[in-house]
Amino acid sequence: MPFQNMSGDPEQEYFADGMVEEIITALSRIRWLFVIARNSSFSYKGQAVDVKQVGHELGVRYVLEGSVRKVGRRVRISAQLIDAATGAHLWAERFDGPLEEIFELQDKVAVSVASVIEPTLEAAETARSAGRQTHDLTAFDLYLRGMHHFGRVDKSSLVRGLGLLEQAIERDPDYAPALALAAHCHQRCELMSWADDPEAARRTSVDLARRALRSAPDDPNVLSLAAALLGYWGEDIDISLRLVDRCLTLNPNHARGWHWSALLRVFAGQPDIAMEHFQNYLRLSPRDRMPTYLNGIGEAYFFSRRFDEAAANLLASLDLAPNFPVTYRVLASCYAHMGRLDEARGIVRRLRAITPAVMEPATRYRKPELRELFLSGLRLAAGEAS
Repeated sequence: MPFQNMSGDPEQEYFADGMVEEIITALSRIRWLFVIARNSSFSYKGQAVDVKQVGHELGVRYVLEGSVRKVGRRVRISAQLIDAATGAHLWAERFDGPLEEIFELQDKVAVSVASVIEPTLEAAETARSAGRQTHDLTAFDLYLRGMHHFGRVDKSSLVRGLGLLEQAIERDPDYAPALALAAHCHQRCELMSWADDPEAARRTSVDLARRALRSAPDDPNVLSLAAALLGYWGEDIDISLRLVDRCLTLNPNHARGWHWSALLRVFAGQPDIAMEHFQNYLRLSPRDRMPTYLNGIGEAYFFSRRFDEAAANLLASLDLAPNFPVTYRVLASCYAHMGRLDEARGIVRRLRAITPAVMEPATRYRKPELRELFLSGLRLAAGEAS
């Protein structure tokens, strides 16, 4: 669950959230544990919740809650583990130390929690496969701030987040999570038509993703995000699939890894596998999902030629992410193939209110026949609208 920020400074909220995310990451690498994704557990943030209700809604047996206090150069993490079925407190502990030892404190929390759940656990089970990504505390803090702004999805927040990530990379050029997230920022700028030079955004994104992979070839988050980015940009799809498969082998609880894997299967022309992987993502993140997840599901239905189900999911996706241009394009094409040209034209008009770029190369769709399915419908919708 989200830990309380006990620092007395609302600006430190990002730090408390970052600590919880790191602990979730450590726990999710224990392969015999089923760990709910951060986005779903954080949907309870700021609410007074009943632990039994949380356990029922998320489908989990244990709940970890606590608080983080950062004062000057000292950090205190307090945590307690609760049996969600009975509400009984199983364990509570307080971890204190200087800020310089924050990474060790996070690991101690994860090891202690896992040891309560499974007494025979070996501490090595929680060891990070790629080791600690940076020992520069300022770079780590900049990364947490950048991630916080990236999550807000509007252009100004994205630009501010990218600036913070670039500062983190300047301090530590091999900081893989910062490299991967910066690559994602450049991709989002291009996708949302915010990039002044789309080709430069592509080159920068690909370069950053490759640097992240070289720095952390066994980090699940880096593997999944880099795979998705390289797949989006038209790089070798088989390599991207192998990268995301390795992510899920290392961490089967990686909810977003399953999401990116599903999208890559859409790109590769494997919509049935994509649907299976979307279902795994939904199970691991039942409460809060990425704003565009229904777009991915809609694309999978579209390329399966299940146009009614595609249109339903794409319409629902626009309610969650009304400024996401891909959804308008796929929905316009879908309506055109269904013979609903008036509605297709209406979707294109809505798209033009967001971006002048109606058509696109669609190189992320690797099978020529599926790419043409998408583009032929979009051309029909755009031509009728012009």
